[in-house]
Amino acid sequence: MNEETFNIKWDQTGDRLFETGVEKGVLYPAENGVYPKGVAWNGLTGVTESPSGAEATALYADNIKYLNLLSTEEFGATVEAYTYPDEFAACNGEKELVPGVTVGQQKRSTFGMSYVTKIGNDVDANDHGYKIHLIYGALAAPSEKAYATINDSPEAITFSWELSTTPVKVDGGKPTASLVIDSTKFTTQAQKDALKAFEAIIYGKAATTGENPQPAVEARLPLPNEVAELLTVSNG
Repeated sequence: MNEETFNIKWDQTGDRLFETGVEKGVLYPAENGVYPKGVAWNGLTGVTESPSGAEATALYADNIKYLNLLSTEEFGATVEAYTYPDEFAACNGEKELVPGVTVGQQKRSTFGMSYVTKIGNDVDANDHGYKIHLIYGALAAPSEKAYATINDSPEAITFSWELSTTPVKVDGGKPTASLVIDSTKFTTQAQKDALKAFEAIIYGKAATTGENPQPAVEARLPLPNEVAELLTVSNG
């Protein structure tokens, strides 16, 4: 049967999507359950999301499978980077005794983070769109640091952390520790303006000069309910 007679079409121009890259990492240390200040995470090289749970437990009755019960799903991730911001020290179990003197094995602070991946397709290459990934309630496990002598093929040290998370409340859904915003779904001008305004919140706003000078605004990480509110655009 000829494929042209099918209602479903495969590999149409513009529909060959893929996702790549990681950029614009931001760290948001938690304070009393909110994330009031974000700082740039330079040198971020990779984020591997590793959900776990959602495992089926079969129940039997009358000699047949009665139903499947799923365990709670948990969100985890592995973060890799060449370096990390000073604000991550407390999240990494470090404490500064005096300027320049740091001790480890201290209490680890909770944090949130965001990063961006690119969406590409067969028409726009890597510039079709992007996804903003938000992570809440994260704790970083101790990382391995492998130091080696400098030789004729020097390599920079890569840090790696295993993240576990505690979900936060979501109205209309189960608590979650992860949220993804897909720019390609924001098609009207009003939606695009809302997304731009949202990015000004998570990345902060630089001070402006001129006739109407505006002070700088710190970056912050809104909780999921506020994210939904900020990105809801009326159809009216």
